[in-house]
Amino acid sequence: MKQQKLMGALAISGTLALVLGGCASNTGDNGGDNGGDKKPTETKAADYNPQPRENLKEGGVANFGINEIPEQMNSFNADTSADSARLAAWYMPQILLMKPDGTPYKHDAYLDKWETDTVDGKTQITFTFTKEATWNDGTPMDWTAIDATWKANRSTDEGFVPNATDGYKEIESVKQGDTPKTAIVTFKGEFAWPQMPFLTGVIHPALADPDTFNKAMIDNPHPEWGAGPYTVDEFDANKDFISFKPNDKWWGDKPMLDKVTFQGMDAQASINAFKNGEIDQVGVGTKDRLAQVADMKDITIHRAQQTANTLLEVDATKPQFEDVKVRQAFFMAVDIDQQKKIAWNGLDYEEEPAGSLTLFSFQPGYSNSLEKAGFKYDADAAKKLLDEAGWTEGADGIREKDGEKLSVTYPIFSDDPTQKALAQSLQASEKAVGIDVKIDVRPSNKFAEDYTTKNWDIASLRFTSSDPFGAAWFCQLYCQDMGLNLSGVQTPEMDKRIKDEVESISDPVKQTEAAMKLEVEIFQDWGLIPLYNGPSLSATKKGLANLTPEPYVGLDLFAVQPVENTGWEK
Repeated sequence: MKQQKLMGALAISGTLALVLGGCASNTGDNGGDNGGDKKPTETKAADYNPQPRENLKEGGVANFGINEIPEQMNSFNADTSADSARLAAWYMPQILLMKPDGTPYKHDAYLDKWETDTVDGKTQITFTFTKEATWNDGTPMDWTAIDATWKANRSTDEGFVPNATDGYKEIESVKQGDTPKTAIVTFKGEFAWPQMPFLTGVIHPALADPDTFNKAMIDNPHPEWGAGPYTVDEFDANKDFISFKPNDKWWGDKPMLDKVTFQGMDAQASINAFKNGEIDQVGVGTKDRLAQVADMKDITIHRAQQTANTLLEVDATKPQFEDVKVRQAFFMAVDIDQQKKIAWNGLDYEEEPAGSLTLFSFQPGYSNSLEKAGFKYDADAAKKLLDEAGWTEGADGIREKDGEKLSVTYPIFSDDPTQKALAQSLQASEKAVGIDVKIDVRPSNKFAEDYTTKNWDIASLRFTSSDPFGAAWFCQLYCQDMGLNLSGVQTPEMDKRIKDEVESISDPVKQTEAAMKLEVEIFQDWGLIPLYNGPSLSATKKGLANLTPEPYVGLDLFAVQPVENTGWEK
């Protein structure tokens, strides 16, 4: 997805941007060996071994693990995951890039001009592509790419299934400028976040047809519709494998690597593959995984702040969760502090409470929306709510109503012991109030399909943010039919309020204030709650530089770097 939030199965691998499954968080006690008054180990905002190109050698191979090679390879489609966006960065155009703090700038190989103005009270953006910019199939990269991207993402009413319409739906027109190489984008009025649309990519004009957009890239990466320093070399959906090679049609800085590979693998396989030298980087975000690489030589442990939220979601369309009191009771039985202790055990990490899915605690304007909504861990209050909802305790302690047990399915898409421990902790805390949580361990490569088809009653997810413009993506998370938040509590009435009370505000500071205020009310529908953010810990073979250039990965904070600069130090 080319927008702020991306979803994926919760994975300890640390290589996924948006993750579904489970993660855990921390309170004052982080469960590590951080006794007494010792301060936690520093977690940097970004820790990705930035190096100028002159410090890197030409050639070499970089091998990475990934949760899965997604079925849907169109990273703009609603059925994608963070993995789709990660792979797209390696063979699709990165017309705009970002610094770690989220400051966007143009990629000079693609754009001569990227300017924002206000004309007759309307925000206007001018994109001028370089004369060399060309799609792999020979189609010139010009205003039609901007036009196609807008039309495919502005609405769900025209047959397209985009993962977000935010920003695009505020555009009034896209027109050709003085030459086909220039696109003039005019918004309906003054728009608070002109940096947002087209932030990390555009689509080939061939995808500006709904059927093609939705279906053509299923199990087919279509490299001819790509552009950039790399192109697809090998692709095998059955083997969960894709590799990239230098693109002989590329006109910009030469890519530093001869080959880049991604192999789908589960959590345990990834740590074994790293230890065996089969991949060059692996997430080590649990005590167990960190211990497994502790004695390895010639590796570096990177420790960065992750721009992600672990959250817990219920499906309000399932009979067990139709009653808002049951949903609230379920969440009030969740011991977030205990979840944090398990997730961060041995990581020597702590953070401020993650009470919002709009902003992170380190961002200006943040407030704890969840706390303001009335959330607290309170088993007695949860029991009272279940009593009021007519669910009575059975002989086995599990609640019953009209002959049905209050039993729900919670899939986890990882064999990692920390993930299992997190799920078992949740199971125990829910059983204490009379809710039976059945844990179902599934393969990691089933996440995208199972999540989008709602083959679950409870989901633990990680939403990763690709930029700091939280309020800009408010609708993507909280409007109906967006494909990311599948809790089912969204309503047409709330959609209208989001439009009228948030999106209509052209000042970004005031819009953020309005979003934070409305988020409190949205949380009171009890469809989902944030648990924590957490660090991104990664073990990397020594010398691999300019790590995680893709969006949604997490060692470089909000940065989106040119993939051609990833390589090995001399």
